Parts: sequence; C-alpha cells; structure tokens
Amino acid sequence: MEYRLLEKTELWICPVELMGADLGACALAVARALDLNPDEIMVTDAIEDRLTLDILVPTVRAEQIVARRGRLLSGLAAVPGVGITDKTEVHSEGILGLISLDEKRGRELLERSRALKAQIVDRIRKRSMVFPTGREVLGGQIRDTNTPFLVESLSTAGYQAARGPALEDDAHTIARAFRRAAEEGYGLLISTGGIGAEGKDQTLEALEQVDPQARMPYILKFRQGQGRHKKDGIRIGVGRFGQTRIVCLPGPHDEVRLAWPVMKEGLQAGWDREMLAERLANTLRKKFLDRSWDGQVQLGHKAKEVVHGSK
Repeated sequence: MEYRLLEKTELWICPVELMGADLGACALAVARALDLNPDEIMVTDAIEDRLTLDILVPTVRAEQIVARRGRLLSGLAAVPGVGITDKTEVHSEGILGLISLDEKRGRELLERSRALKAQIVDRIRKRSMVFPTGREVLGGQIRDTNTPFLVESLSTAGYQAARGPALEDDAHTIARAFRRAAEEGYGLLISTGGIGAEGKDQTLEALEQVDPQARMPYILKFRQGQGRHKKDGIRIGVGRFGQTRIVCLPGPHDEVRLAWPVMKEGLQAGWDREMLAERLANTLRKKFLDRSWDGQVQLGHKAKEVVHGSK
C-alpha cells in the first residue's frame, strides 16, 4: 500500500555526532535503509547534533518506512564520521513518523495495510465502464445496443458496471477518457467501435497513447489504401493503464456478443493482455473465416447449377 507524503517529506535524526562525515554517504545510507533510489533523498542540513534529510518522491510504500528506525540508524552508524547513541531518534511531522514504530506495532500495521490494499484492489477490479465510440452514435443515427448488453453482462458477472459517455472518433479524446476513468478507480474499461481500417477509426491509436505495450492482433488484413482502407487491417486491442485493464472491441453488435464469453473467461482466469487479445482475435477471425467458407460453398453450388442447367 502506498502513502502520500502530502509535502511532509522532511525527516531529521538527532542527537547525532558528525565528525567530518560525508553527507552524500549519509544520504545513501538512509536511501538504502528505506529502499529508495540514491537520487530520491538528499541531506538538506547538518547543524550541531541534527541531521536533516528530504524525501524527493511524493509517495512511498508502507513497507519502505514502517518500523525502519533500527535499520536506518544502523546504516548511518556504519558511515565514517557519524556517531549514533542510544538516545538518537528519527523524527518527522508527517507519515514518515511511522519509521519510529516498534517492530510489533509495525507488523500489525503492515498486516492491516496489506488487507486494506487487497480490498481496494478487488473493489477497483470489479468497477467497470463501457464507452461507445463514433459519430453515428453521438449523432443518434444508430442506436447503441452494445452498452446495454455489456453493462447487463458485466453486472451479471459480478461487476459494478457504469455507462460511459459516447466518444467522438478522436484519439486524444478517447485516450483522455480512458485515463480519467482509470484515475477515478475503474479497473476495467471497454470501448466498442473505432478499431477498423478507415481513417476515422481512432480507438487503437488512443489505446497506444495510454499503453505503448498494448496488444493489437489482427482480425482481418487488407491492402492499405484500397477503397476506404487507410490502414492495413482490423485489429483488436487490449492494454493496461496502471491497475486498469482496457479492452477495445468492434462496433457490430453480433461481434460484441461473440467476444463477450471469451472476455468473461479471460477476466475471471486473469489472462494477461497478450493472451486475452489473441483469444478475442481468434474468436472474431473464426466468424469471418466461417462466412468466407460459406460463401465459397454457395458459389460452388451455383457453379454446379449453371453447369447442370447448360447440359
């Protein structure tokens, strides 16, 4: 669990004897004691029997500070020119004061923090939001059947599902909506539409802005520039932003219904983004392959009829 320092980033150690001590080495010793990088802490003052340091990060994990007094003082005592006595204490006006907790109380606090973190993570994981995209939805030209279906399906699967606003075909707008929802504590975001090969389709570009490591396997590939195809294919998208999972589905309702059982299985099983993206893409590819095969069979039957009729 992380604690925000809320500008209370200063800690001081006193009484301490300083006899030609290297202040950089002092800062390094404290950084090691608190599992900080060397550039995340600095000595700001060393006057008489008081050594003052400043933590240069806005948040710290509970494990980094709770009951770390003994480790911190032992680290400082090992620095040449630094004298630590049995009266030396670590002080802070903020959350950093947890450094001085005794080990028993520290263990109890860490256990409670871990339990609380697990509850928060589970609550966030179960909060979801669905975003339809496209000017046709925004303009009311087509009825959005995907959002009601997904909200009901998610609710049945145990999620707290919310309807997000319809988003225009703009990568920055969609990316901003993804980030905002994630920051508001939604652990699952689903968008529908905007993954096609036309220039107006911008959902995957938005996903890439939010997660450069997102997985985007192809459902179909085209010759780029042919007809309305400004891109070389239709792809599915799965990514992450912090603890939030983002899934970009197609717009056609039958494809959303086809994808849902796979997505539900993947969410319950904890598939990573690569596995979930590939499974979704495979399911949707099968639809087009089946359609293509049916078309070939129908053409074959028609050809036989023509041949038979010409005899």
